Amino acid sequence: MTYGLRTDTQTTYVDRRGTWRETAARYSLLPLRVFLGITFIYAGLDKLTDSAFMKATGSGSLGDTMRAVRDSSAIPALVDLALKSPVGFGYAIAFGELAVGIGVLIGLLGRLAALGGALISLSLWLTVSWASSPYYYGNDLAYLMAWLPLVLAGTPMFSLDAALRARRRGAGNYR
Repeated sequence: MTYGLRTDTQTTYVDRRGTWRETAARYSLLPLRVFLGITFIYAGLDKLTDSAFMKATGSGSLGDTMRAVRDSSAIPALVDLALKSPVGFGYAIAFGELAVGIGVLIGLLGRLAALGGALISLSLWLTVSWASSPYYYGNDLAYLMAWLPLVLAGTPMFSLDAALRARRRGAGNYR
């Protein structure tokens, strides 16, 4: 019996036909991509358009939120870092969420975008959501877990990553 090593790890799926289970498996990450992409774009735009959020003090401001969670967060030093410039930190989070959302939605640098989303979710979980009791009331941990499949698999279907990969290989079809 002969054993071989498969070296073609990237598949375009163009001419591949299979059962409905194989088709479902190929497309299974698309709903997650769409949900996370739209959610992070919405979250970024919501922060940028909320005049109260982008302030150092006042009701609904990021500064007041950070001061309120400082003592109950897992990493108070991270909160202290954000409190040095709450407005700058707010803009960084908002533009980060926009970049992550757009990147994963259109599939451009999908793994990197998903890693960015996971890191944003991790930082929010360790600071803002850490004191949620029981732990599953805090949504940032769930978002962190939702990003992990995209970190591992990337955006192989209906994405600019797939189009660029197909173009490098000289294939015109990239579904």
